[in-house]
Amino acid sequence: MLPLTSLAGAKGAVPPAPVAAKKAVVDTYHGTKVDDPYQWMEKSDDPGVRQWVEGQTEHMRAVMDKLPSRDAIRARITTLLTHKSAAHFAMIQRGGTMFAMKFQPPRQQSMLVVLPSVEDTSTARVLVDPMELDPSGHTTIDFFVPSMDGKKVAVSLSKDGTESGDVTVYDVATGKPLPGEVVPRVNGGTAGGSLSWNGDGTGFFYTRYPRGEERPAEDREFFQQVYFHKLGTPTAQDTYEVGKDAPRIANFQLETSEDGKHVLAILGNGDGGEYALYVRGPQGTWTQLSKFEDKLKDATFGKDVLYVLSRKDAPRGKLLSIPLATPAQDKATVLIPEGEASLVGVRPTATRLYVVEQLGGPTRMRILGLDGKEIGVVPTPPVSSVGGTVYLGGDDLLFGTSSYTEASAVYRYTAKDGKLAKTALGRTSPVDTRNVVVDRVMCTSKDGTQVPLNILHAKGTKKNGNNPTLLTGYGGFNISLSPGFSPMNFAFIEQGGVVAIANLRGGAEFGEEWHANGSLTKKQNVFDDFYACAKLLVDQKWTKPERLAIQGGSNGGLLMGAALTQHPEMYRTVLAHVGIYDMLRVELTPNGQFNIPEYGTVKNPEQFQAMYGYSPYHHVKDGVKYPSVIFTSGENDPRVDPFHSRKMVARLQEATGSKRPVLLRTNNMGHGMGTPLGQKIEELVDVYSFLFNELGMKYKPVDGKVAAPASK
Repeated sequence: MLPLTSLAGAKGAVPPAPVAAKKAVVDTYHGTKVDDPYQWMEKSDDPGVRQWVEGQTEHMRAVMDKLPSRDAIRARITTLLTHKSAAHFAMIQRGGTMFAMKFQPPRQQSMLVVLPSVEDTSTARVLVDPMELDPSGHTTIDFFVPSMDGKKVAVSLSKDGTESGDVTVYDVATGKPLPGEVVPRVNGGTAGGSLSWNGDGTGFFYTRYPRGEERPAEDREFFQQVYFHKLGTPTAQDTYEVGKDAPRIANFQLETSEDGKHVLAILGNGDGGEYALYVRGPQGTWTQLSKFEDKLKDATFGKDVLYVLSRKDAPRGKLLSIPLATPAQDKATVLIPEGEASLVGVRPTATRLYVVEQLGGPTRMRILGLDGKEIGVVPTPPVSSVGGTVYLGGDDLLFGTSSYTEASAVYRYTAKDGKLAKTALGRTSPVDTRNVVVDRVMCTSKDGTQVPLNILHAKGTKKNGNNPTLLTGYGGFNISLSPGFSPMNFAFIEQGGVVAIANLRGGAEFGEEWHANGSLTKKQNVFDDFYACAKLLVDQKWTKPERLAIQGGSNGGLLMGAALTQHPEMYRTVLAHVGIYDMLRVELTPNGQFNIPEYGTVKNPEQFQAMYGYSPYHHVKDGVKYPSVIFTSGENDPRVDPFHSRKMVARLQEATGSKRPVLLRTNNMGHGMGTPLGQKIEELVDVYSFLFNELGMKYKPVDGKVAAPASK
């Protein structure tokens, strides 16, 4: 690494990072006094906070701009991320029309298109292009929902990373918005948003946040309910449907049956994985099918039945069939009992059920009859992800796959002959990955739990204890880290690096028990799992602490904070993105309330002790030689308040006994959703320039646009 003193001496002085003032604040929780000298930094509009952030930005920018090989790194990242091959995702077929989101670099935002042919992408017709609406690139599509006949489409659009989305209705034939059809704030950064049309396309059910003076200002990101909007009428006349009795942290997902007669509302209790199901019948009345404690997790419509994923006495999940004529749990039939794999979802067709299962990270798709009897398995690639199924009629479907070494592909599966055919909707890879190997190994955590670790490296990489290595993980909110293609992994591997991806507890890789053992008072297990993975990489001589970097974002940012405070000796550098670091104050933010079912609350003595036990901000110790760290945050982040990064940076800069940099990089967007491509590239240039420098990697420019990682 080129030290800061050398950088300053070579090209002019680097302005020092501003020192944050300490103001005495002591909070008491259940008799425990907790010092919080940087609590004043929680106010984003405080002039002192603004001045400090500006000073941090000036310091960060001066450090970054002097790092070696930035131009070559920028050129490579730009080549990788502006690869002309288009990505198609969020596909859905309605009324014989195929809709999809299309990401076409170097365009800054994805656009909504109609696809007349999945074999010829040149036939795609653009319906909604955010860049036409806002050339600045700061407007994004949150979601879209076509009407059942495919003639209209409702599109949620938000700005500046806020995720606060208004819905506009477009005519599919003309691509024009319907006059006056805008419904405000259907989507949000706390409870999300959803929408589902009625059968004849004359209106839609949608998620509604409080408006005007309906609730006090502090409640306007909460109390989401479901309303119905009839086209051609003012949105002020929209009618209430369901949700008045839901909790403050309610969030809904909506779906309409193929025949348009039934509507499903899945009510989430915050972000912790508890759900209640409601069904609206042809007569317009809602029936509550389940409560949170019933552990019905998800559902989808079949012909005259509702297929329901249940975790009741089945942590890996079982599939129930409930007749729509009598929607009640006591009418349920168990179609698929709990098995070794964890049930993720189901796609019913004319005579079959295509069931996606989680296998500890990788996923597979099984085929069963409507009676639950086994038919076979869709022949997807090994150690891959499968998802995004689209019903094509009969028993045929489209679905997407991805792996660590293959770019995302979209396949057509023909039931008649059991054949898979790759469509034109997948992406080509900007790198030749044939020289990259994936080793899937098991690490033993502190309590003996076996934790999967996926290690990506060039063929011939020697276990000499000296390979620069980048380890990442997440571990929360039932989110599984399934195999996926990331060009940035290869930007690291082609420079002689090793990439490792951990499947930690807190995710859903092995079902609800795996999740529960990494949440609430058991959250420390996640950090122990991650440390076990880091230790294996060192013990098996893939790397050593001086050449080991770690990276994570959001809940994975919390993981970074815990990792660097619990085992600072283990890591050389930390890349922490939009993370949570003050566990005692997180619930005071709007989205922090939604996180309570996952993390807990300081109001509960046992949960407070657990959270205080690992809260990164509270475990920074004076004089400890901490790794170098870059913290990234978004000023408009609706999910994780940027105060977490500010407070953590202030405390670390004050305390660290090493001369390694602690940097704050703030952008003017949000949590990451909707960030324009150009801004993503610039942030990655900073992050990877920092990473290569800190790990002592002399960047070697890659010749040409495509390169195979060099074998060692």
